[in-house]
Amino acid sequence: MTEQQSLPLNPAQREAVEHPGGPVLVLAGAGSGKTRVLTMRIAHLITTQHVAPQRIFAVTFTNKAAGEMRSRVAQLLGADPRGLWIGTFHSVSARILRREAPLLGFGPNFTIYDSDDSEALVKRLLETRQLSTKVYPPRTVHAVISSAKNRMLTPEELGAQADAPLIKVAGEIYAALGPALKQANAMDFDDLLLHPLTLFREHPERLAYWQDRFQHVLVDEFQDTNAAQYLLVKHLAKRHGNLCVVGDDDQAIYGWRGADVRHMLTFQNDFPGTKLVRLEQNYRSTQIILDAANGIIAENAARLGKTLFTEKKGGERVVLLSTADERDEAEWLANEFARRAADGDAGYEGMAILYRTNSQSRPLEEALRFRGIPYRLIGAISFYERREVKDLLAYLRLIANPADDEAFLRVVNVPRRGIGDASLTVLGRSAGAWQKPLLEAARRASAITELRPNVREALAGVASLLDRLRDAVGQADPATALETILATTGYEQYLADEGSEGLERIENVRELVAGAAAWAEVQDPDAAEGTGSPVERYLTQAALVTPADEARDAGGVTLTTTHMAKGLEWPIVALAGLEDGLFPLGRSTEQPGGVEEERRLCYVGLTRARERLYLSWARTRYRNGRLELAEPSRFLDALPSQVVEERSTTPTWRPQRGMSGAMPPRPPRPRGAAARRLPDVAFPEEVSQDAPRYVKGERVRHRKFGGGIVRGVSGEGRDLRVSVDFDDPDIGTKQLLAAYAGLERDWEGEGA
Repeated sequence: MTEQQSLPLNPAQREAVEHPGGPVLVLAGAGSGKTRVLTMRIAHLITTQHVAPQRIFAVTFTNKAAGEMRSRVAQLLGADPRGLWIGTFHSVSARILRREAPLLGFGPNFTIYDSDDSEALVKRLLETRQLSTKVYPPRTVHAVISSAKNRMLTPEELGAQADAPLIKVAGEIYAALGPALKQANAMDFDDLLLHPLTLFREHPERLAYWQDRFQHVLVDEFQDTNAAQYLLVKHLAKRHGNLCVVGDDDQAIYGWRGADVRHMLTFQNDFPGTKLVRLEQNYRSTQIILDAANGIIAENAARLGKTLFTEKKGGERVVLLSTADERDEAEWLANEFARRAADGDAGYEGMAILYRTNSQSRPLEEALRFRGIPYRLIGAISFYERREVKDLLAYLRLIANPADDEAFLRVVNVPRRGIGDASLTVLGRSAGAWQKPLLEAARRASAITELRPNVREALAGVASLLDRLRDAVGQADPATALETILATTGYEQYLADEGSEGLERIENVRELVAGAAAWAEVQDPDAAEGTGSPVERYLTQAALVTPADEARDAGGVTLTTTHMAKGLEWPIVALAGLEDGLFPLGRSTEQPGGVEEERRLCYVGLTRARERLYLSWARTRYRNGRLELAEPSRFLDALPSQVVEERSTTPTWRPQRGMSGAMPPRPPRPRGAAARRLPDVAFPEEVSQDAPRYVKGERVRHRKFGGGIVRGVSGEGRDLRVSVDFDDPDIGTKQLLAAYAGLERDWEGEGA
C-alpha cells in the first residue's frame, strides 16, 4: 500500500466517494489519487448504498488499470466483488455483444480481428477491385477507415468528404468491409464500440434491458473517450442519471486517435445538475515541480481550471538545460544520472528520460551504453531493433558479406518486388543443390526453370542491385553508404507509402544516418588498420552494442515517449528535446487545438516527476534529413522564474570573478508566430559559394573534441569535409563531414 493509499480521504476525495447519486464530474489532477477515489466509490456503493455488484458498470482504458481497480475493490470489500462489470471499453462491449450478436446478424462465437487481420482483409478487398496496394497501402486505408469509425462516420459520409483519391477509395472499401466481416463472422476493434450503438438504435427493448441492468456507471480517464465511447455510457446512464466520470482535461493527449476533450468540457451541459468536484491536492510531486507544471498549463484556454498543490513544500529547483546538440544533451543527462545514482539520490530504476518522438532515443541509448548505465525502453523496441533500421543494416551486411543468407532473406522483397515465400523456397532448394549462398543463386535465377519468368527477373534484379551498391560504396564511410542505399532502393518512398507510421520510421532512418556519421568522426585510423572497411567496422560496433536482452532489463533508466509515460511516475525525470518544431511538433500549429494538446502533453511529462525534474533543449539537432538550428520550446516561456535553475553546456557569457555558477536570467523573447519561425539551415550545396561556411585558419569548436583550427576544406554539398587541427594533442587532426559535425565558430578562442 502506498503512502497516499494509507492516508484518510481529504475533503474533496470524500465528497466524490460519498456523492449520493446523479451525475458527478470528478476533475482529478495529476497525482491526486483518482484511482483511489474510483475504487473507494465502488466499495461505498456496495457496502453503504447496498448496490449489488452486478448492477455496477465501470470502464477504463487499459487492462492493467482495470485489473488494479478490481484488485483494490476486492481488498476494500475483503472479498472478490462477483458480478461487478469492470474492464476496458472494448472488453465490456464484447461482453454485451456476445449476448446480443444474433440480433446483429453475427454468431455469438464471432472472431475479433486485430489490426493485422483487418489490414489483410483490406488488402484483399483492394485486390479484388484491381486497386493498387502500392498506391493505396492497406495500412493507410485501414487507418482512414478506423478514424472514420471513431468519429462515427458512415461509409457514405466518409465518401462525401472525398477531397483526395485515397479518401474516396477508403470510403469504397469501408462500404465493403462491413459485409465482408459479417461473412467471416468477425468484428474489428472499432466494431466492438459501434455495434452496441447499432443494437440500441435498432432494438430499443435491449437498450431498456441494459439500462435497467446497470444502476451506476463509472468512467475512468474520461478525457480520453471518443464519440462512440461517450455515446455508449450516455445511453446506459440516461434513465437513472447515476454517471460518475473521473478525469483530467489537462491530461487529454490522445486527440490523434479520436479522443475528444470536449466531452469533458461540455459534460455539465449534457447532464444538468452535475456535481463538480475538483481534486487538486497532489500526493506525488514537490511544490516546485507543481508550480512549474501549473505555470505551463495555465496558458491553455480550453480547460475547466484547477491549481495543484501539495503538502510537500520546497524541493530542488527545476533544471533548464541548454545543450549544443542531441548528443551533447544525451551525454549531459547520462553524466547527471550517474552522479545522482552515485550520490544515492535514487537508483537507476527511479529515473526516466521522456521525449516527444521515438526517433529521439538513439543518442540517449548510446550515451547510457557508453557510461554502462542500464536502461529499458517502454512502448518501443531498441533503436537498432526497429524494422527500418534492421532493413538498412541488412543491406549493409550484404554489401560487406554477400554470403549472409539471413540478411538476403530480410531485404530480398524490401521494398516489395513481387518475390513471395514460395519462390524463396524454390530459390533455397537451388542454392542448396549448388552449395552457393542465396545471393549467388539469385544471380543465376535464369537457370531455375521452376520459377515464373517475372520472379526470375526480379531475383536477378536484386543481385544486380547489390552488385551496383557494392561497387558504389567501396571504402566509403557508413553514412555515405546508407545514403547510397536509400537513393538506390527508394526505401524512404517505400516507408512513406505506409502513412503516418511510415513518416516516423523515416525519422528513424535519418537518425541512423546521423549516428553513422557521428561514429565515423571518432574513429582512430591507426587503431582501425587491418580491421576491415569502414562499413565492416561499423557493423561490428552496431552488433556489439545491441544485446538482445537489453530492453528486458527492468532495473535501469526508463526511456519512453511522453505519451507512453502517462500514468507512470519516477523520483527523477528528464524531459528532453524541448524545442519549437519538435515539442510542440511543427504540424501541431496547423491543426485546431493542436498546440493546446501539445501543451497538455508537456504538462503530463512534467507531472511524472516526484522529486527532481530536468528540462533540456538543443541549439542544433539533426532532423528531417538535415542539421537544423533550434530555439527553446514556447512552453518554457511560462515557467515561473523562481522555480528554475538554468544551465548550459557551452555558456556564451564569461562569469565575473567571485560569481556563482548559476546562469543569469534569460532575456525575454518575443512571442507569436513570427518569433517561432525556425531558421532555414541548408546543406552546404545550398549555401552561396560567396559565403563559405568554413575558412582555412579560422577557429571552430566541436561538441566533443573542443577547440581547433581549420586546416583545410574539401569536397562540396553533402560531401564537404573539414580538416581540423584540435588543440588537444591526444586528438590531433580530424577529417569531419560538415553536414553532421555541428561545428561552431570559437569566438572565445579567437584571441588565444
